[in-house]
Amino acid sequence: MHRRDEGKLTALIVYVDDIIVTRNDAEEQLKLQKYLSREFEIKDLGDLKYFLIIEVARSKTEAEYREMAHSVCELLWIRRLLTELGFKPEKPMELHCDNKSAIDIAHNPVQHDRKKHVEVDRHFIKEKVEKKIIRLPFVKSKDQLADILTKTVCGRRRLKIVHSTIVISSSVSSSKQAQISLVAVVEDIVHVTNPGSLTMMTNQKHLLFFFFILSLVGLGSIQLSMAKEVIRIPVGVVLDLNSSVGAIAESCLTVALSDFYAKHAHYRTRLDLRIRDSADDIVTAAYKAWYMMKKEKVQAIIGPQRSAEANFVMELGRKAKVPIISFSATSPSLSPSRSPFFVRTAFDDSAQVNAIAAIIEAYSWLEVVLVYEDTDYGNGLIPYLVDAIQEVGARVPYRSVIPPSSNDAKIKRELGRLNSTSTRIFLVHMTASLGSKFFILAKKIGMMREGYAWIVTEGLSTLLDPVSSEAMDSMEGVLGVRPYIPMTKYLEDFRTRWKKPNKMTAGLNLFGLWAYVTVWALAMAVEKVGIENSSSMNLATLGTSAMGKTLVETVLSLKFRRLSGNFQLFKGQLEASDFEIFNVIGNKERIIGYWIKREKVLSRHPHSSEAANSDVKRKLKQAIWPGDTTDRPATKKLKIGVPVKEGFNEFLKVEKNNNISGFSALVFFAAVNELPFPLPHDFLPFSGTYDNLLCQIKAGTYDAVVGDTTIVANRSSCVDFTLPYSESGVSMLGSLVDNGAAFIFTGCVIWVLEHRVNSEFRGPPEQQLGMIFWFSFSTLVFAQREKVVNNWTRLVVNAASLASMLTVQKLKPLFTDIGEIQRNGYYVGYQKNSFIKGFLIENLRLKESMLKAYINIEQYNDALSKGSNNGGVAAIIDEIPYLKLLIAKNCSKYTMVGPTYKTDGFGFVSSLLIFCDCLLAFPKKSPLVSYMSTAILKVTQEKHLMDSIESKAFTNQTCDEQSAKISSDGRSLHVYSFGGLFIIAGAVSVFSLLMYMYSFLCSHWPTLRAMITSESSFWSKLVELAKHFDNEDLSSHHLKRRTSRVHVVDTPDDQAIGALPDANDMHNHIVVTNETVENNIDPNESDENLSSGPIDSIVT
Repeated sequence: MHRRDEGKLTALIVYVDDIIVTRNDAEEQLKLQKYLSREFEIKDLGDLKYFLIIEVARSKTEAEYREMAHSVCELLWIRRLLTELGFKPEKPMELHCDNKSAIDIAHNPVQHDRKKHVEVDRHFIKEKVEKKIIRLPFVKSKDQLADILTKTVCGRRRLKIVHSTIVISSSVSSSKQAQISLVAVVEDIVHVTNPGSLTMMTNQKHLLFFFFILSLVGLGSIQLSMAKEVIRIPVGVVLDLNSSVGAIAESCLTVALSDFYAKHAHYRTRLDLRIRDSADDIVTAAYKAWYMMKKEKVQAIIGPQRSAEANFVMELGRKAKVPIISFSATSPSLSPSRSPFFVRTAFDDSAQVNAIAAIIEAYSWLEVVLVYEDTDYGNGLIPYLVDAIQEVGARVPYRSVIPPSSNDAKIKRELGRLNSTSTRIFLVHMTASLGSKFFILAKKIGMMREGYAWIVTEGLSTLLDPVSSEAMDSMEGVLGVRPYIPMTKYLEDFRTRWKKPNKMTAGLNLFGLWAYVTVWALAMAVEKVGIENSSSMNLATLGTSAMGKTLVETVLSLKFRRLSGNFQLFKGQLEASDFEIFNVIGNKERIIGYWIKREKVLSRHPHSSEAANSDVKRKLKQAIWPGDTTDRPATKKLKIGVPVKEGFNEFLKVEKNNNISGFSALVFFAAVNELPFPLPHDFLPFSGTYDNLLCQIKAGTYDAVVGDTTIVANRSSCVDFTLPYSESGVSMLGSLVDNGAAFIFTGCVIWVLEHRVNSEFRGPPEQQLGMIFWFSFSTLVFAQREKVVNNWTRLVVNAASLASMLTVQKLKPLFTDIGEIQRNGYYVGYQKNSFIKGFLIENLRLKESMLKAYINIEQYNDALSKGSNNGGVAAIIDEIPYLKLLIAKNCSKYTMVGPTYKTDGFGFVSSLLIFCDCLLAFPKKSPLVSYMSTAILKVTQEKHLMDSIESKAFTNQTCDEQSAKISSDGRSLHVYSFGGLFIIAGAVSVFSLLMYMYSFLCSHWPTLRAMITSESSFWSKLVELAKHFDNEDLSSHHLKRRTSRVHVVDTPDDQAIGALPDANDMHNHIVVTNETVENNIDPNESDENLSSGPIDSIVT
């Protein structure tokens, strides 16, 4: 066992079942003996005197006394030498001894039996004491001065001895004063040390040469002088010397101190580092720091090593106003803003979170599980990590906290819980000691294989804390970040010296570099504070309060460049700018990219030689993942629930082998293709209601749901929906009837006005009825082509044609709102297993007994065709996409009536409901929602892609686009929009009819009066009147013929017979007047005698 503390050494030598303990400090040996007895029940057999029957030790007193006798001989020789050189001592020479028994033997005249060898030495020493040649004062071992010429001591002890003994004042001005100083020096350096270090100066040639040089100085009366007095500033150092970081940091501190004062030998100040071991204990670290502040009056403390220790020591420094400068406590909770006397010459752990988030974003990971140790170091970074991860669109579904004291069994149980999660991306934030154990166990249980991804923070990088080779083997394929340290000439030279023989075998880490720079910064600050103060001021006596404040301000203002790059503190700590992204391959960390503060992730550093010769790619190099594969790990396969529907397969249908088809499936596959990462999934059919299916997501049975799912507010409380992919809302569908009654009335009026005077309206009754309907609809579609005779008829036809030009035929629904259905007690149909049933009962207040459930479009059509009174329904209430599909397959038989429950894509029926057709549902706060919503938006905005999807999904539509628009567009013009026109047309028709009846009665009144006054029955009179009304009016035919006769005009001589005149000639020669008709036609001439003119006449 090897234990170091202020140069103390305790060694254990094991032989079979015996343990031999030796030391150079009694207190350390006593502590070790008590520890072995308490922990292992090892019995203490006392001092070792015999080993393997060989005497190996004498009594302590005997050994001391014999050494004293030899030392007296040396003193006598030195006394004679000094006397010969003219430096005769006037006082007894002191022989220091730390054994009171040995001193007592020298002064005690009593004889000791059987100790002849002791008696000889006793009489020799006693004689010299009585002659006052020597004195034997008792001096403790720790207060004695070691002989620097013959003994090896630790560095700090050596410095103390040198400064305590070799002090020659520059004011010596005479030979006598030099002689006195020389004698004092000689007397001091021959003092006997503790028994464990008693060594006689057997090689007297070196000693003689030393004193010969001194004598030359004294005899020549040369004035001895030194440079200006060096001021020593005590600085405490608290480290865990048994850890790799502490051991490396101690060496770097010592080398830094030597390098700094070798370069700045002219400085007046010197740092006096007082290193203390915290033994990896918070209380011990705090006590050591307090003791140095209180008792040793240190002006600053470097350390402590760990964040938890620094948390306590920082408060002590704040109260004592002593600067606490830490190069290894990197927890974000230790902010310099908490204490004006805390300075961190290292990066804050939170500086790395953006680099880690950039890795997650680069690989498009949506979920990351955090694994961290339950310490100030582990807990302090987690809030910053979570915020950074969420900023890149990922989330943290689970956090695993592992105490540092956890044994293997506890860690394995926690690894089992991690393995049961759906996420295979893990982020580990631990120190090297716990992290090494964690990854070794993770590999044993099979979590370092293909399909897993591991990211580590800088604490598990070998740049900060070396890990064992076994741990590195277990971390194969791990990604991590570490600070980017540019290679400077200072760093290259330091690494070369570090690798030289006789140096430490441990690898140099970043904490060692920061420790080195910390000493340089503190040494510069101390010297600067000394220069700014008066030259007579002794910094060692300066008050702690004044020194501490000034020292902190000076350190914060320093700017220089050393091993780890530029040293400049920002807000009390180093500010990190760049990070390296590494991939563990074998026992090495391969750099695959860099995170630059402004450039994000790059494959090469902009300032590197590689980047200067090639383009810097904005992506990472190929990583080797766990399992020795290059396939990027993704999230665990999603278990996607799919509703099984008996109808409406155009939207979603579950095929064999759990494949899906339909409109929703095609949109889903197109959206997945738009994602920036792979999305492995399995479809799992579900038979049940949509509400139950969505509840399975919250229960963890499914990871998502794909289908024609409607967004409802009460569903949103347990799941998150993507953006809708089709028109949203709920509406009502009803049958259509024709609203052309006004036009039938027009046809009847025209028949009444024309049937007596127009032969085209004569004929059998069925022919006359057909003519009525023909005129009714011909006025709606195209201009009427049949000749009419009566001027009143022309007036009616023109008015009706004007109205029809501005309107289109409108099919009228049987009802217009849900209130009419409720009042008439009509049945209403809805889709089975949908939320519509609850909506109809709770929001529209329909009775459940009046509702009928259907599963497909065929049942919808059959129910509407039958009607509510014949076993069907009067209306169907469902979501708009389903209703439009029904209309498209049945052309203009149905239409949507009543209000549509939607607003800007979302419908607010009440405070509970929002209607919107959605493609996917995910667990709450799932990052997939935003990615899939963006992908769906891209798909729906690509018109050609959506047209292709709709043509594949809806292949049986028979209605053209115009028909669909007429059927579904409730905003087109109809007869009520032009009520004024139809009122005018109706008024004209009625007025014309009345005028005609008046004329008829006047002209036929004698005949009609005779019929009415006859003695026949009422029905006979009515039949006679109808027959008389139906008789053709022959006078109208005479008028028609008379207006059709023309004169024969002789052809001029200059025109050939048969040649047709032009239009002007026709106009000039045609004569059609009433006077001509009256003069040429006998009114009593019968129709048969009427004839037309010659063949060459023109009839108009």
